[in-house]
Amino acid sequence: MVIVTVYSLYSMPNLTSGANQLTSINCMLECICLPTSAYGIAQQPGENKVDIFSIVLLGLIIATIVYAIIIYNNLVALKHNVSRAWSNIDVLLKQRHDELPKLVETCKQYMGYEQETLQQVMEARAAVSNAREQEDIGALGPAETQLRLGLGKLFALAEAYPDLKANDTFKHLQGRISELENSIADRREFYNESVNLNNIRIEQFPDVIIARMFAFGPKQLLVFSEEETADVDVTALFS
Repeated sequence: MVIVTVYSLYSMPNLTSGANQLTSINCMLECICLPTSAYGIAQQPGENKVDIFSIVLLGLIIATIVYAIIIYNNLVALKHNVSRAWSNIDVLLKQRHDELPKLVETCKQYMGYEQETLQQVMEARAAVSNAREQEDIGALGPAETQLRLGLGKLFALAEAYPDLKANDTFKHLQGRISELENSIADRREFYNESVNLNNIRIEQFPDVIIARMFAFGPKQLLVFSEEETADVDVTALFS
């Protein structure tokens, strides 16, 4: 465009002097430097809007992905909190599981006529162990019921055997089992709190979307009824 214009200026017959030619060339160069709108080439009015919309849309997508990752990580943390709380209970159940045979063997030396009660304790112990190994919270409650009732009956019957009550091994096992029962109750409270936080979170919006996408399910509470907790304080039976 510039070459054609300059050539046209030199080819015009009425521009004979060099000064006039230079002036005309300068005018043409100034015209070339004008914006495209001066030549009728207008910028599309929606181009800036499209660019802004694309940037905003991209920002929203990135923010959504980041938020989804945060929700996912929080749900994972809640899930592991429940597992850790259960592990604390599991350790205590194992310890009590190991102590009960010692208690039964000690009682057998003095309670020869109470074999049915001792057998009931050992059967309940086995049921609790099976529920613990399978992490079956629903079965653990009833098994704990039978074990606690059996222990309560055993300690009540021990009142009729003064020599047994005076036995150092028996007194040690009595205190040890009482301590474990109290610790189980404390850990159960922490476990149920972790379960509640998990179950509430997976039902809240928008967490429920991520929970369903990645199969985060509810956990079962470990509930002891009043009947189950009635015989926890075995020390009171000997006071």
